[in-house]
Amino acid sequence: MKINDKVSVITLGCSKNTVDSERLMKQLVLNDCRLIDDPNSADTVIINTCGFIEDAKKESIDTILKAVGLKKNGKIKKVIVAGCLSERYSSELQIEIPEVDVFFGTENYEGIVKELGGELKYELLGERVLTTPSHSAYLKISEGCDHPCSFCAIPLMRGKNHSVQIDSLIKETEFLARNNTKELIIIGQDTTDYGKDIYDKRNLAELLTKLSEVDGIEWIRLMYAYPSHFPDDVIEVLANNPKVLPYLDIPLQHISDDVLKSMRRGISSRKTKELIKRLKENIPQLAIRTTFIVGYPAETQKDFQELCDFVEETQFDRVGVFAFSIEENTTSYLLGDPISKHQKENRKQKLMEIQKNISLAKNQNLVGTELQLLVEGIEGNYYVARSYRDAPEVDGEVLIPKNSLHISPGNFYMGKIYDCNEYDLFANLINK
Repeated sequence: MKINDKVSVITLGCSKNTVDSERLMKQLVLNDCRLIDDPNSADTVIINTCGFIEDAKKESIDTILKAVGLKKNGKIKKVIVAGCLSERYSSELQIEIPEVDVFFGTENYEGIVKELGGELKYELLGERVLTTPSHSAYLKISEGCDHPCSFCAIPLMRGKNHSVQIDSLIKETEFLARNNTKELIIIGQDTTDYGKDIYDKRNLAELLTKLSEVDGIEWIRLMYAYPSHFPDDVIEVLANNPKVLPYLDIPLQHISDDVLKSMRRGISSRKTKELIKRLKENIPQLAIRTTFIVGYPAETQKDFQELCDFVEETQFDRVGVFAFSIEENTTSYLLGDPISKHQKENRKQKLMEIQKNISLAKNQNLVGTELQLLVEGIEGNYYVARSYRDAPEVDGEVLIPKNSLHISPGNFYMGKIYDCNEYDLFANLINK
């Protein structure tokens, strides 16, 4: 790598990819390259791809082809492709897009840095160049997954679950806190399995407790919690640790026993409902986010109606809905894709309409209440903030009129909710 080489890193897909790119970018900076946002002005473009579902794969391919076009036109010198799509399909991609200089899999920081003439700084692997606002950062506590879900290709791309040592995560969190991070968002393919491979037990509760002791960290938000074998001690931490937010992202995927069995989720409808009930009873203020898949090959109209009834009865705070995407080399691939795209979309829209009404009612109940808000920035005539109920990028926002008071993004304020719509709240700041 030549000093002052200009490198543009394009990150596609989920927050796990974001962390991978941030770690890579830190290594590039340490090797004297210049990071730039605009690929058109770069010497090298690195694309961190996603290969999770069909739409994500298409976006990755389109992005690669655009970068290759820049190379053909002499605007850039080198195209490097990394990440999940490259991990899964590198042989096919090398044949289909030979203009790419080199393909790497997931987390291959050393290979990429060496390709550019640098050396990996092993002692600084916990450091990152944040691409999120500095006050809010992701902490990836594990990689890979041990669950055999029939629809999921993640184990093919990311391998088996392997956890990061607690000491390393504390060191990384301390680095983030020194760089003004106040909200820590815990991520992994399955965060509730944390520690099983290195401590012979699920150790998420201990990790959350130790992370909460890091000075400067005020909010800790838990994402990607798998529902089967949910640890009871994590419920205790969510209920009693003031820094660990009463918020839980727990992808359920379905509620019909027949569909759950075919999906190989390792949990029944009854156990799922018991878990949700236990969570709500122990953590009264808990905001629950979940995701569902509609149009799975084994899903009948009766199964789908059961899912609709479950969402209506349970009153989740946040729901994401995905149409089933058939994936090669997964066990569900053998089932084919018998439900039409049109029917999948109709089911998705129906479920989202149910949730839209639930979200509006929940937001209306918050009008007149006071919430602690973390201000993100400014959009138009409003400051944009989030409450404990809102994860970045996937949930709603709290909008504060710019004429309220002088506000500094990245700080906490108390706000009183005065209005709402289906997904967002409107608040005025109050002096406290």
